[in-house]
Amino acid sequence: MHSIVIPRSLLAPVNCRTTDRVHSMAIADDSRFRRALLGAALACLAAGPALAQNAPTGTLSKATFTAYSPLSGNAEFARRLLSPLDYAQLLAKLPHGVQLGGQPVDLAQESFALYVPPRARANGYGLIVFVPPWDVARLPDGWGPVLDQYGFLFVSASRSGNDQNVLARREPLALLAEANVAARYRLDPARVYIAGFSGGSRVALKLALRYPDVFRGVILNAGSDPIGTAATPLPPRDLFARFQESTHIVYVTGDQDTAAIAEDVSSRHSLRDWCVFQVDERSAMGGGHDAMGGAALSQALDLLAVPVRSDAARLAACRAGIDAQLNAQFAKAQALTANGNRVDALQLVKEIDGRFGGLAAPRSVALSTRLAGSN
Repeated sequence: MHSIVIPRSLLAPVNCRTTDRVHSMAIADDSRFRRALLGAALACLAAGPALAQNAPTGTLSKATFTAYSPLSGNAEFARRLLSPLDYAQLLAKLPHGVQLGGQPVDLAQESFALYVPPRARANGYGLIVFVPPWDVARLPDGWGPVLDQYGFLFVSASRSGNDQNVLARREPLALLAEANVAARYRLDPARVYIAGFSGGSRVALKLALRYPDVFRGVILNAGSDPIGTAATPLPPRDLFARFQESTHIVYVTGDQDTAAIAEDVSSRHSLRDWCVFQVDERSAMGGGHDAMGGAALSQALDLLAVPVRSDAARLAACRAGIDAQLNAQFAKAQALTANGNRVDALQLVKEIDGRFGGLAAPRSVALSTRLAGSN
């Protein structure tokens, strides 16, 4: 397992101070998302200065935010984003008496594009948090009239493009954008969505998977990945169950964007294999690798407006199949252990961790600890 280097400046007692800037940690193998961690997190919501006046309606405004959320703190990121073995490894590396603490970004250095439609619906505004592939925060062409029609706020962070660090910037900026907009406006929780285009769409899927308690829907525009891999491990079991039951996913890709179409097929198959069935897809006719326009956005919002109706029997049967596979892998690891083949058993536990992620905990951590201690 690759080592994780934690600068001393990131290791701080948990408190409610959020004004100190926290830099991302060095990672020995940056090519693998699950080996990465930003630093550490606050255990409480900081009360920052009062928010600025609401943005004028019908225009795209530059916004600055001040409030931090425990959901964007590094400790919570670690719990949700890392596989159980990697999370356990991280905690084991902390010096005695030191807790994870801190936020990955300093909001005083950040800005966001915020669009406010003229009217909200009776239940409140909808919200689209948009993760772009570009660094300049802007509204995609043709989105304004659709946001007005459906009563959706739009927020997107600056300096959150494909050249930015996913864990240190793109994911926490999206979470902080949602938290601050929610603090400023009355939102309809059922219409809080995460969306992205191209590389930003991949980030949106990761956030939807790990934060189903924040985002009820996700729009994946010309960018997607399989889940249940080393790059995108499954979150803790309770969060994944909520993702399966309540998250609605819509794929929108140009019908001429052959590479993204192939990726979408693989991603959708992965979701089905992991018992995620609330999935729709739409093709942007005549479109290449371009951000979807207003018509495609309207179709996506119509699809997401359909209430999620989980088939309990189908979901239970699918989950039972996954648990049977998981139990079979643990039985194999136990047999290797009983035969004295601890090296292969430990390798198998690592493979179980990479595939099943949070579904394998705490058994995977306990067995790995026992095997590692016996070598």
